[in-house]
Amino acid sequence: MNLDHPLIEVAYLLSATLFVVGLKRLQSPATARAGNALASLAMLIAIIATVVDAEILTWNGILVGVVLGSLIGAVAARRVEMTDMPQLVGIFNGFGGGASALVAIAEFTGNPAVGLGSTGITIMLGSLIGAVTFTGSFIAFAKLQGLMTGNPITFPGQNAFNAVVFLAVLTLAATAMGVGGLAAPTMTLFWAFLAGALVLGVLVVIPIGGADMPVVISLLNSYSGLAASAAGFVIGNMVLIISGALVGAAGLILTMLMCKGMNRSLANVAFGGFGGEVAGVDRSQIGKRPVRRADAEAVAAELGYVNSVIVVPGYGLAVAQAQHELRKVGDLLEERGVDVRYAIHPVAGRMPGHMNVLLAEADVSYDKLFDLDEINDDFPNTDAVLIVGANDVVNPAARDPSSIIAGMPILDVDRARRVIVMKRSLSPGFAGIDNDLFYLENTLMFFGDAKDSMSDLVREVRELA
Repeated sequence: MNLDHPLIEVAYLLSATLFVVGLKRLQSPATARAGNALASLAMLIAIIATVVDAEILTWNGILVGVVLGSLIGAVAARRVEMTDMPQLVGIFNGFGGGASALVAIAEFTGNPAVGLGSTGITIMLGSLIGAVTFTGSFIAFAKLQGLMTGNPITFPGQNAFNAVVFLAVLTLAATAMGVGGLAAPTMTLFWAFLAGALVLGVLVVIPIGGADMPVVISLLNSYSGLAASAAGFVIGNMVLIISGALVGAAGLILTMLMCKGMNRSLANVAFGGFGGEVAGVDRSQIGKRPVRRADAEAVAAELGYVNSVIVVPGYGLAVAQAQHELRKVGDLLEERGVDVRYAIHPVAGRMPGHMNVLLAEADVSYDKLFDLDEINDDFPNTDAVLIVGANDVVNPAARDPSSIIAGMPILDVDRARRVIVMKRSLSPGFAGIDNDLFYLENTLMFFGDAKDSMSDLVREVRELA
C-alpha cells in the first residue's frame, strides 16, 4: 500500500501551503470560513499522507476514521453554543497538547537511552509543553464552564512554589536523559517528570481569574502549537513542524492582541489575579445609584427618529442569542433612513472575533462592522448608541487613573448624544466594578433578557409612524 516517496512529499507540500493560505484568510470575517475549511483540509491531507507513508492503516481504516471523526466534529460543532466557543477551544487545546505529549512519550518509552542530544531534548520539550497544555486547558475550561470557581485560587508563596516545581521538572527531565538503557530508574524519573509537568499545568492556571481565561486559552493554544511542532521534530515530520509553528505563532499573536485590548501585560494576566474580588471596592454599593429606565416603546422612539445609530454588542448578546432579532432592528431602522453601524471591541464576547462571528451568523453585512480604532472618533457625532450586553468595554472608569481598569481601551459611547443600554440588571462586568455609564444623564437603561427585549423593540419600531 506504500506510495512513492515523492507523492508523500507533494502531499506534505500541498498541506503546508493550504495551512498558510488558510491562516491568511482567517484575517477577515468575510473569508474566515473558507480559511478554516482550507486549514482543515490541510490537516486531513497531512494525516492521511502520514498514515499511508508509515503503513499504519489500510485505506478502509482511514475511511472509517475520516467518517467517524467527521460525524463527531459535526455533532459537537452544532451542539456547542456561540457563548461556549472559548470552552470548546480550551478542550481542543487540551486534546492537542495531550496528543503531542503522547507522541513524545511513545518515542521515549521506545528508546529511553536517547540521551542528551537534540532528539532527547525535543522529546522532553514536547512532553513538558504538551502535559502543561493538557491540564492547564482543562482547568481553564472548568473555570469558564462554571465547574470550579472563576476566582483566582491563590496561596502564600505561590509564585515561588511554582518556580520550584518548574525547576524540579527540568531537573527530572535532564536526569532522565542522562541515564541510559531500560533500567527502572530511567523510566521512573521520566514518569515523575511527566507527573510534575501535569501538576505544573494546574498550578499555572488556577491563580488566574475567570475574566482572563480567554487570554489564557489563547496562550495555551500557542502552547499546543509548540507542542505539535516539537512532536514533529521528534518523529521527523516536516508538515507537523510547520503547522505547529503556525498555530504557535498565531496563538501568541492572539494573546498579545487580547492583552492590548485590556491594556495589560501578559505577566499581569498570569500573576495579577484579575477577575476575582477587587480590593478597595465595596460591592454592596454596586447598582445602588438611581438610573433612568426606558421600555421598548421609548427606546424605539429614541432610535427611529435619528440620523445615526451605533450598536455595541457584548457577551450578553451571545448569552441571550439575540443576534437575529438585533439584525431585524437594524434592518427596520435602515428602512427608515437611519445609518446603522456596529462597533466591535477587541475583547467583546470574551474572544477576539467572537462578536464578528455572532453577527455574521445573523447575516449582518461585514462592511457595517468597525473596530474600536475605526469608529471611536465617531461617537461624539452619533445621535444614539445601542449597547447590548456589553459592560467593561464601555465603562468610562477606564479614564480614571485610580480605577482597576485604568488605561483599558474602551468604546467612547458616553460621548454620544443618547446612550441606551440593554442589560438584565446593574450587575458589574468581569472586572467586578460598577459602570458609571449607567448613571449618566444621557443614558437610558432598558432592562430585561436581550432576546425578549429585542423582540419587543422589533415590534415597536415597526409600529413607528
